[in-house]
Amino acid sequence: MANKNILAQARALTLPSREASLNREASVSEFWNENRKLLEAAWSEWEIENKDDLLIPDETLLDPRLRKAIKDAWENPEKESAVADLWEEIIPGVYVAQFFDLDRLADFRKYLEAVANSKVPKRAPYGIQLNRYGMMLDPRSEGHLAAPNFQAFYNDMMDRYMRPIARLLLGTYGYDNQTFGFSIQYNPDKDKDLRAHTDASSATLNININLPEEKFTGSEVDFYDKASGKMVQAIFEPGKAIIHRGNVPHATHPITSGQRSNLVVWLYGDRMQIPRGSTSSYGSANNSVSEVVTPESISARARWSLPDGPKDTIAPF
Repeated sequence: MANKNILAQARALTLPSREASLNREASVSEFWNENRKLLEAAWSEWEIENKDDLLIPDETLLDPRLRKAIKDAWENPEKESAVADLWEEIIPGVYVAQFFDLDRLADFRKYLEAVANSKVPKRAPYGIQLNRYGMMLDPRSEGHLAAPNFQAFYNDMMDRYMRPIARLLLGTYGYDNQTFGFSIQYNPDKDKDLRAHTDASSATLNININLPEEKFTGSEVDFYDKASGKMVQAIFEPGKAIIHRGNVPHATHPITSGQRSNLVVWLYGDRMQIPRGSTSSYGSANNSVSEVVTPESISARARWSLPDGPKDTIAPF
C-alpha cells in the first residue's frame, strides 16, 4: 500500500506552469529538485506495477548488424572497422546508419507510449513544452525518465554504442566522459523546426524513432561543412541515426505534415569541455589553450574502454 501511495503522490503533484518553465524561473528547478527522490521511487513503482505488460528495453531493440559489429569490437577492438563500415559519411564529421531494428521499433514506441501515459511528472526539454514525447533522459537532468529498466538501456546505449562509435568516427576521446539526452517530436502545429545552431557537445547522436508507416513531409536537416562551404540535406528515416560533431552547424526545416519523433543524445567532457576549432583540435570550453588530439593517436583498445572518472551533475539545459 505504501508503494502505491508513492505513485499516487507523484501523480498528484502540481507541475510548474509552461510559462514558468519556458522562463526558467527558479521555482521550476526547486520543484524538480525537491521532488526528485519521490519521482525516482514512483518510476520504480510504475515499472513493478506494469511488469507483466511492459517491455524491458535492451540492446535487442537495435539493428542486428550494428549489434554484432559492436559485440565483436568490444571482444576484439582490432575488429572496429566493421563498425565504421556501417556508417556513411555525408560530409566531414557527419555520418548516417541504421540504429534501431525496424522489426522491433514498434515495441519501443509502445513502451514510450506507456511512459507518456504513466501520469508520472516528466520535464520536457526547455522550449518544447508541448511535445508529447519531449522528456529528459539523463539522470543529470531535472524530471528525467528515471524508470530503472530504461536507465539501464540508456546507459548501455551510451557506453557500449555511442561513445566508442564517436571515438572511432569523430575522434572525441578525452571529451566524452559525460552524457546527456532528451526526446523530441516535431509537429506542424506545435514545434515545427529548429534554427541554425551548433550543439554544446563533442558528439551528437540523433535517432529517428518513427515507424515505417508514420509518414511526414518537411523536417529535413541541413548540415554545413565550414571547410568546403558545402551544404548537405539529410532526411530522417525510421530507425536511422545521424552522428556528428557538435560544432557542425545544422538546422531543421519546418515540418509540413505528420510528426517526426527522435531521441537526441550528447557526449561531452568533464565540466562541459567540448572540441573547439578544427576537426582535430580540441580545447576546453573554459580554457583557450587547445590540445591537438587525432584519432590516429589513440589506440583501438583505448577507444573501446569506459571512462575512469565519475559522472558529474552539470546539465546543458
